[in-house]
Amino acid sequence: MVIEPAIMPRYNAPWQIQDMDHNMARKPQSNVHSIKAHEVIERNPGMAFEPDLFGRIRINRSAVERRAATIGTRRSVKKDYQAAWLLKALTCIDLTTLAGDDTPGKVRRLCQKAKRPVRRDILEGLGVGGLNITTAAVCVYHNLIETAVRELEGSGIPVAAVSTGFPAGQIPLPLKLAQVRESVAAGASEIDIVTSRALVLTGDWQSLYDEVKAYREACGDAHLKTILATGELATLGNVAKASWVCMMAGADFIKTSTGKESVNATLPYSLVMVRAIRDYQELTGYKIGYKPAGGISKSKEAINYLILMKEELGKQWLTPSLFRFGASSLLGDIERQLEHHLTGSYSAQHRHPVS
Repeated sequence: MVIEPAIMPRYNAPWQIQDMDHNMARKPQSNVHSIKAHEVIERNPGMAFEPDLFGRIRINRSAVERRAATIGTRRSVKKDYQAAWLLKALTCIDLTTLAGDDTPGKVRRLCQKAKRPVRRDILEGLGVGGLNITTAAVCVYHNLIETAVRELEGSGIPVAAVSTGFPAGQIPLPLKLAQVRESVAAGASEIDIVTSRALVLTGDWQSLYDEVKAYREACGDAHLKTILATGELATLGNVAKASWVCMMAGADFIKTSTGKESVNATLPYSLVMVRAIRDYQELTGYKIGYKPAGGISKSKEAINYLILMKEELGKQWLTPSLFRFGASSLLGDIERQLEHHLTGSYSAQHRHPVS
C-alpha cells in the first residue's frame, strides 16, 4: 500500500479511507489514500559512456546551500497533514541493521518490526489500521540474508543487502562481483553497492562506469543501489559527476552514504543528486530512485527530504519504488510522533523499540 500525503485542501473527515474504485465518482474524503499497487517503474538500462554530458558540470556551493536551507522553512506541515507525511515516510524506510553485533535473533526482530512498524492501537486511532502499512525493505549484511528472507516470506517486503566490500569497498573487483552474485543467490532482491571513492577523487570516470556496469550485470533482476559516499568525495561537483556516471552505467538508485562516514546524508548533497536525476530523466526518459542514508533520525528531517523530492522531482517520486530512507532509529521517532498526534503527550523512546 502507498500512503499519499497532501497539504491542501482540508476535508471534513481527515482519516476516512476511500476506495480507489470510487475516487472519480465522489469528492475525496481524505488526505490519506489507499491505492492497489505501486507504479511499475521501467528499469534504467543505462547508456553508453558519454563524458561530455557531465564533464563540464560546475556546482555553485553557496547557491546550493541557500536553496537547501529553504526546504525546511518554506512550508509548515502540521496536525493531520504531518501525520500523513510521516506515514508516507514510514513506507519508504529501508529498515537497516549493519552492526558488528548483528545476530539472527536481532534480524528476526527487525523483520517483525518491518511487517508491523507501528503499534496497532496507534494505526487504528489514526483510522488507517486496514492499510497493511509496512516499511519498504529490510537491509542487512550478506550472512543474514537468508534469515531475513525466511522471516519476511509472504509479506511482500524485499530484502536488501550491502555488498562490494561495504563500507569502504577496499577489496579487489573480482571479490566484489562475487559478493554481489552470492547475495542475489541467497535471496536479496536489492543490492546496495559501494563505489570506489578513489576513482572519483582521481577523475577516472571511465573505470567507475565500467565498475558499476559490471555490478549491474552481476545483479541480474535484483535492483542496484549505488552508494556514492558523498562525504568522502571532496566536492559537490564530484557528487554530481559520480551520480551521472552511476546512472549511465545502469543504477536503479543512487544513494548518499554508507552511514559509516563522518558526514552522511545532507540536504545540499541531496539537492545536487536529485537534480542529476531530473536531468537524466529529461535526457533518457528513465526514472532513477534516490536514497539518503545515515544521520536521518528525526521525523522533521524525514519530512524535509520528502518536501525536497516533491518540489524537485514531483509526487511520482514519493513512492518506495523511487525513494527510500536508509535508517533504523527514524522509525522509532516516527512512531513516537504519531502517538503524540493522537494523545497530545510524548512517550519515552524505549516504548518504541526497533529490534
